[in-house]
Amino acid sequence: MMPHDFTRRAELDEAMDSVADYAEYRRCLHDLNSVSRLVLAHQPTLAFLDQIAAMHPGPLRILDVGCGDGSMLRRIARWARRRNIVVHLTGLDLHPRAIQVAHEFPQPNPPIDYVISDVFDYAPQTQPDVILSAHFTHHLPEPELIRFLAWMESTARLGWFVNDLHRHPNPYRLFTLLGKVFPWHPIIVSDGLISIRCAFTVEDWQRLTHAACIRECTIAEQFPARVTVAAMRPRR
Repeated sequence: MMPHDFTRRAELDEAMDSVADYAEYRRCLHDLNSVSRLVLAHQPTLAFLDQIAAMHPGPLRILDVGCGDGSMLRRIARWARRRNIVVHLTGLDLHPRAIQVAHEFPQPNPPIDYVISDVFDYAPQTQPDVILSAHFTHHLPEPELIRFLAWMESTARLGWFVNDLHRHPNPYRLFTLLGKVFPWHPIIVSDGLISIRCAFTVEDWQRLTHAACIRECTIAEQFPARVTVAAMRPRR
C-alpha cells in the first residue's frame, strides 16, 4: 500500500537549495547528476534536438532554463560536435551557487554562457531558437507554470521542450529502492521522492497547456518514468 495519494499533486518544498555548506551543496548536485545518468534523463531532450536539427540544421541558439550545474548543456555541446552543428548555448538559473558549480567544470567547445536570473526577468538580446527545461517545471506553482509555458511559446523561435518527472507510484517505489542501494546524499533521496510527488501527469499537462493557450504541442510519457512536452515550428 502506497503512503501517498498520487492522484493529486503535492505542494512540498525541497531541501537542497537550503543547504548552507557549499561543498555539501556541490555534492548534492553531483549526486543529482548521477541519478540523471542512471535514469537516462538526457535522452528525450537530445532526441528532441535531433528533430529540431533535421528541420533547422543550424546554427541554433539554445537556452536551458533551470540549468543547474550545466550538465545537460555539456551533453548538448557533445551532441552538437558529433553532428557538426553550430550552437550557441546559454544556461539560465536563479541560484548563484548552481552557476558557481557550473563554472568549476571545464568549458566545452562550444562554450556555455551562464546567466543568473529569474526566467521572467531574462531579456536576451537575440531571440533563442530553442528553449529547454529539464527537471524544472515540477518546482513551479501552477500559475507560474502556465506563465512559463506561455513565455516559451512566445519566445522560442523554432521550438521548446519540457522534460520532467511523472507523478506515479511506480517511479516512487523504484526511487525508494535505488536510494537504499546507491550512496547518494540523503537530501537527494528525500528531494527526489518529493519531486515525484510534485510532478505532473499527462492529464495535468493537457490542462496546463490549454490554460496557456498553446494550440499545438506533443505530450508523451517517456521511459523511464517521465513526461515530455514538445512544440516545434514548421520547417523554414
